[in-house]
Amino acid sequence: MLYRRLGRTGMRVSEIGFGSWGIGGGWGPRDDAEALRALRRALELGVNFFDTALGYGNGRSEQLIGEAVAGQREKVIIATKIPPKTGRWPVLPQEPVSETFPAEWIVRCTEKSLRNLRSDYIDVQQLHAWTPPYAEQLEWHEALSRLKEQGKIRAFGISANDWDPYGPVVAVREGLVDTVQVIYNIFEQRPAEQLLPAALENDIGIIVRVPFEEGLLTGTMGPDHRFAEGDWRASWLTPERLAEAARRVERLKAFLNEDRPTLPILALKFCLSHPAVSTVIAGMRRVQHVEANCAASDGKLLSPAELEALKEHAFVHGWKYPWSQA
Repeated sequence: MLYRRLGRTGMRVSEIGFGSWGIGGGWGPRDDAEALRALRRALELGVNFFDTALGYGNGRSEQLIGEAVAGQREKVIIATKIPPKTGRWPVLPQEPVSETFPAEWIVRCTEKSLRNLRSDYIDVQQLHAWTPPYAEQLEWHEALSRLKEQGKIRAFGISANDWDPYGPVVAVREGLVDTVQVIYNIFEQRPAEQLLPAALENDIGIIVRVPFEEGLLTGTMGPDHRFAEGDWRASWLTPERLAEAARRVERLKAFLNEDRPTLPILALKFCLSHPAVSTVIAGMRRVQHVEANCAASDGKLLSPAELEALKEHAFVHGWKYPWSQA
């Protein structure tokens, strides 16, 4: 496993991070025992960055991570997130921060996450949604700064609204946050236009999420794919959408070679090939996921020519997630 600097935080994070929404629930049957095996296998393979959220399984994801890292807390970097108090995603420009992320809510959620994680501190606390007006409504910033002064968090950042690669740019340019989490993958390449260059210029850590486009870029989902009961994607990925994505994914096989023999490895290496990216959090519910994803961290990245060729495969599809209020 290779490591990168998480922007101005100075923390050294594994190139492949553990995305833990899945182990909290919502992706089909939950298996806590297998989740713990996956977390511990990740630790064995050098993963030291674990991303979670209070909203993942109502804290269950945090609890599993807390159990898995017990006795070696100082060896890992844990990032979690504060849900909007409204319970609605994404937050919209007309929703004031006093309703979505008031100071008392930020403190209350942080204290709950600390208990779930069995920890005295959180390495990176994040707002689980973001809209540009919040760069001027700084109640959230003041609350997180106080928590940092108290030693309850080491750094803080924001998670960009789904499919909004431009929203966090002002916050990055003004240095309001230490990190930004954003959807970035072969289909969704827009963060490279403004956000990633701004992060490089201002030394802000970039945490990439959804590298597999919710599984589409793994190449395992054809038009007839059937989702497990309880998997939220069943209402989002219709047969028509699956068919369209499968045609596009098939063309990506031309980029496979001995250094990237599978589509998941290609997808992860695409993200890692941008110098602004600190870590890529892949969802990992099973040991086999962990072992396959960790293989992408070998220093063999895509060439400039290959990255240029992959621009032709960007697919800004505009499919809203089922929970989107926008």
